[in-house]
This record gives sequence, structure tokens and C-alpha cells, in this order.
Amino acid sequence: MRFLLMTKGDESSTGNPPDEKLMREMGQFIEEMTKAGVLLATGGLDPNGIHIKSSGGDVTVTDGPFAEAKEAVVGFALIDVRSREEAIELSKRFWSIVGDGEGEIRQVFGP
Repeated sequence: MRFLLMTKGDESSTGNPPDEKLMREMGQFIEEMTKAGVLLATGGLDPNGIHIKSSGGDVTVTDGPFAEAKEAVVGFALIDVRSREEAIELSKRFWSIVGDGEGEIRQVFGP
């Protein structure tokens, strides 16, 4: 089962580099998930983005930002695990390293 773990931005995540302890712990966590074959991809996302909309055959493209910083998805991890519960546990481990914040877990369907 694949899941997309998403982190949302907030005031503290904009422009402040993470401290050395957080970087070390996150590096160990990422290495552990990679060796276990669970982590498929990870990365940060530009919170501004580009909005694209199709309506009645017309496609409109608009540059962001679109949402408040706390609502913008700013990072992700794509994982392949045995269950929903395992995805939740990995996300809880992530947040125990990062500290305060907010995110979402979404199951990915398809090949």
C-alpha cells in the first residue's frame, strides 16, 4: 500500500533552517526507511505553486500563492507499507522528530 505523507507550512517553517539535531535525526530516519525499502520519494514543495483549472474546454493557469501559509503543502514523502496503521506510525515518528506542525496522510491508488 502506498501513502503520501504531506506536511503543511507555518510561520516557523518559512526561511528558518532546521537545527543540527533535527537534521541528524531526520537523516537517520530517512536512511532507515530507505534501507527498509519503505521510502519511495521525499522532497520539499514551493508553497506558492501554480494553479491550473479546466472548465468548459478553457484552461486557465494562475501563479500562486493561493492559501494561507499554514494551509500550503510544503513537503512530502511517498511510502510503500503493509498497512494504513504502519503509515500512521511512520508519520507519528516523523512528527516526533520535527515537533509542532500539521500534515495529511493520503492513500495512493493505482499502479
